[in-house]
Amino acid sequence: MRVGVVDLGTNSTRLLIADVDDGKVDELTRRVEITRLGEAVDAGGRLLPDAERRVRRCLDAYRHDLEAFAPDRTIAIGTSALRDAENGVQFLHEIGQEYGFVTRLVSGEEEAELTFRGVLSDRRLSDATLVVDIGGGSTELTLGGNAGPVFSRSFQLGCVRLTERFLASDPPTPGELERSAAYVREELPALEPVDAVGVSGTITTIAALDLQLAEYDAARVHGHRIALTAVAHQLDRLAALTTAERTRIPTMEPGRAPVIVAGALILLEVMTAYRLEGIEASERDLLHGAALTAAAV
Repeated sequence: MRVGVVDLGTNSTRLLIADVDDGKVDELTRRVEITRLGEAVDAGGRLLPDAERRVRRCLDAYRHDLEAFAPDRTIAIGTSALRDAENGVQFLHEIGQEYGFVTRLVSGEEEAELTFRGVLSDRRLSDATLVVDIGGGSTELTLGGNAGPVFSRSFQLGCVRLTERFLASDPPTPGELERSAAYVREELPALEPVDAVGVSGTITTIAALDLQLAEYDAARVHGHRIALTAVAHQLDRLAALTTAERTRIPTMEPGRAPVIVAGALILLEVMTAYRLEGIEASERDLLHGAALTAAAV
């Protein structure tokens, strides 16, 4: 079956169109655009009209691919920003009506489990592998192996949320960074992973920076192992730059530059808390897990 998946994320709106057969997800096209749907949701509790318009413009641009590849079913997934916003359910309903998508607002735990399933779609996992998904509004941690997750939980630790709460200066001050790091440390549960896989734009961007790529290359990023020391180095480097300076880094999406410091900080705190010497970057994530689910309906 050919399926389309739209991820209406806090920081980005993503599209995957894939053929799904016997548990395998064969990508036909994948697109991402930074839309900041969750802008100011943490403080104000509502989606802003400008943020809604950005998402609609993005979806209008995705129409061409949806018409060209003609998926049998397209599902739109709502995550952290839509869970938190008072008008999130209404916006998701409107998107379904306007674009003809089946819509689904997933809980944090469902998001974590779909991401775990997506990671498993092209690889096997050792028992007690931690899958880390650093989003704009939340971070999902899922522990498990080939048999499935044994622990999954969503935390209010997204890169947009932490940037808006703690990192007001540009570049952030040492005090802002430490307050943000302390907040992350307080939220993390006691876990004992033996290995880790990371998904999301934050982690794939850090992988691309570690690889010193001149332009983003998903094939090289997928499976790249990032050392703890490399994450610390990239955080120090990025935190010393202004947002404008970060946008000039090769492989840095301009829309990710304002929130990449918070994302790298979350990653470093997670790896430090669980004594992880490295983490493997994965291009397989929530989109692929949702594609498998959509094909099974």
